[in-house]
Amino acid sequence: MFKALVLDQADKITTSSIQELEISQLPEGDVLIDVDYSSLNYKDGLAITGKGRIVRDFPMVPGIDLTGTVVESSDERYTAGQKVVLTGWGVGEGHWGGMAQKARLKADWLVPLPEALNGAQAMKIGTAGLTAMLCVQALQDAGITPEKGEILVTGACGGVGSVAITLLSTLGYQVVAVTGRASENGEWLKELGASRIVERSEFDDAGRPLEKQLWAGVVDTVGSKMLARVLAQTDYDGAVAACGLAGGFDLPTTVMPFILRGVKLLGVDSVYAPFERRQKAWKRISELLPASYFEHGCSEISLEEVADAAEAITNGQIKGRVLIKL
Repeated sequence: MFKALVLDQADKITTSSIQELEISQLPEGDVLIDVDYSSLNYKDGLAITGKGRIVRDFPMVPGIDLTGTVVESSDERYTAGQKVVLTGWGVGEGHWGGMAQKARLKADWLVPLPEALNGAQAMKIGTAGLTAMLCVQALQDAGITPEKGEILVTGACGGVGSVAITLLSTLGYQVVAVTGRASENGEWLKELGASRIVERSEFDDAGRPLEKQLWAGVVDTVGSKMLARVLAQTDYDGAVAACGLAGGFDLPTTVMPFILRGVKLLGVDSVYAPFERRQKAWKRISELLPASYFEHGCSEISLEEVADAAEAITNGQIKGRVLIKL
C-alpha cells in the first residue's frame, strides 16, 4: 500500500483526497519508482483546485514532475536502486504524476539523476530549470559565445528566466534581464547574475520588423509581441531560443530578421525533448549551477498540506518553488 493524492470529478466539480492504494492500481509503465519528491507549481494548483482544465482523465494523481528510486524495471537502462528524475510528458494530466509515494512510468520519460544532485535539488530545478538549460544549449549549438555580445532574457523573474540567468552568467555571458518590476526585483536578478535590468514596458509593442541590433542571443519565455520585438533587435547571425507562449500564439513579425540578418529562431520544448538531449541538460545543470542557487526561494510541504498550498498558489500567495516530500 502507498499514499497518493487523488483527484476525481463529478458534475464538473473536482475533488481531491489522500488515499491508500495498491501497486496494482498504478497505470502501465516500464519502471516502478519509490517517489522521494515532487513539486507544486501553478499548473498543478489549477488541476487540484479545479480552476483550470488541466486533467484529461479521472481519477488522476497530479504532479508534473518527480524524482525517486527505481524499484523494478523492464528496461535495461534502469536498475533497482538507481536514482531517476522525470519532467513533462503529460504526467499529472493524462498519466498519473508525482504526488504519490509510488509511480509507474515509461522508461523513455525518465532520465538518470546526476550524482551531483539529490532529489530535493532536482525538484527545485524542475521542468523550468531543464527548459532553461535546453535554451542555453540551443544558443551554444547555434554558435552564440560570450564574446558575441549581450544575451537578453525575457520573463526574467519566472522559473525558466531566473535559472537561465544563473546558467548564462556562470558560463561567462553578459546577461540583460527583462522584468516588469525592476525596482522590486532588480537586486535579486543581479544576485542571480544579470549585469543590468530592462523594464518590460520597453517591449510592449511588436515594433518595426528590423530595429537596431542589440542582442547576440535571446532566451524568450513570453512569445507573441515580445518575441517579435526581440527578433527585430537580434544581431546579424544571432539566435533566439523561444520556449514560452504566455504572451499568446501569434507572432506579429515578417521574414526580414531571418532573411536580411540571418537570425535563427530556435524552438525549445522540454516536454518532448529527446532522451539524449534531456540527459545532457541534466548533467550540465549539475555541473554549472552553483550551490548557492539551492539556498533561496524554496519551501517543503507534506502530501497532507498540498490541497491548502494549491489554493494559495492559485491565489498568488506563494512565491518560489514548493517541494512535496513523499
